[in-house]
Amino acid sequence: MTVSSSLKPKRGLIAVAALAATLAVGSTLPASATPTTALDAEAAAHASTPQKASGARENAALRKGLNRLVTDDKYPAALAATVDRDGRTRNYAAGVADLKTGKKVPVDGQVRAGSNTKTFTAAVVLQLVGEGKVDLDAPIEKYLPNLVRGEGIDGNKIKVRQLLNHTSGLPNYTEFMMKDLFESPHTYYQPRTLLDIALEHKAQFAPGAGWAYSNTNYVLAGLLIEKVTGRPLDEQITRRVIEPAGLKKTYFPAVGEERIRGVHPKAYHAPKPGAPLVDVTEMDPSWGWAAGQIVSTPSDLNRFFKALFDGKLLKPAQVAQLRTTVPVPDSWSMKPGSRYGLGVTSVPLSCGGRMWGHGGDIPGHATRTGVTDDGRAAAIAATANAAPTVQGPENTQALLDTAFCKK
Repeated sequence: MTVSSSLKPKRGLIAVAALAATLAVGSTLPASATPTTALDAEAAAHASTPQKASGARENAALRKGLNRLVTDDKYPAALAATVDRDGRTRNYAAGVADLKTGKKVPVDGQVRAGSNTKTFTAAVVLQLVGEGKVDLDAPIEKYLPNLVRGEGIDGNKIKVRQLLNHTSGLPNYTEFMMKDLFESPHTYYQPRTLLDIALEHKAQFAPGAGWAYSNTNYVLAGLLIEKVTGRPLDEQITRRVIEPAGLKKTYFPAVGEERIRGVHPKAYHAPKPGAPLVDVTEMDPSWGWAAGQIVSTPSDLNRFFKALFDGKLLKPAQVAQLRTTVPVPDSWSMKPGSRYGLGVTSVPLSCGGRMWGHGGDIPGHATRTGVTDDGRAAAIAATANAAPTVQGPENTQALLDTAFCKK
């Protein structure tokens, strides 16, 4: 497959491009000032004492990296969870949960997981494939007739597989609603509204002729799930993925639900590097829906990705499909050689081998996730997006590699 291109500047893996081009993750292809607060010193003071969950050895390099995300990159807080080869887990936390009060960040607190939601959605679609209810190589028209139409857009020519691996060429709806998201953060969006926004714009390329990260693909995947099952997406993700994987702190927010339910740090957004951080903890995440609405924790994200790749959620044939990848342009990833599967990324590690995961950027939270074939896992969450500093996104992504390759 040829990946097409007029590429956007490199900002970080799975997206740390402008939110206009991402839901939580992903820049669309073809297509150092540092804020300070009176609590910087207090945040540094809280920058982390690691907390042990079940006997895993502390990763000193990871702990120091989390501290630097707070002290140097000015994230209010940074959290991490790791799983070693023996299944032992460890949680880390640095910074403050609230910039006004200086309250210490909760270990393994809940965050908006952003585009990690895509992997949950892809898992349900692949389960339906395993049940013989969906064909990856059938056109989306088969399941959602007369719905996918626009300039250069025809549902008869877009395969289900091309939605999941971002080769459909569909325009990315979040690019066209940026102003509304920040001026009206409490607005509820129906999934069809999101799709309609996208279909007002022309295709980026013919299906299969390129690669471009588009949240629209996953809105359609969510609508596919609802059409085939006859049930709501949130119910299907909960029943088919969250509950079987034993994710106790993960949920799909209900219609109109704006607060984060469990113990959590506050979420902040800087309109640009160097700008003052704004509290965006309470917001209606419906504009993310199947592409980015889920709330989770670092340890739950590890548990989810391990269950996914260990075959606890999918049959072997569907795990193989999950891992079938296409190349992505280097501008979309900080790591040359990165690839995209069906709702997952495959990224080279500096110490050899690869990690599988996704990641998410949504106002207030940035998350990075990865698992390896030898059973290790790591997840990192920072409580600001866009980043307070120019280098913050790159340092966050690099820290995920540190979790696997340094001690």
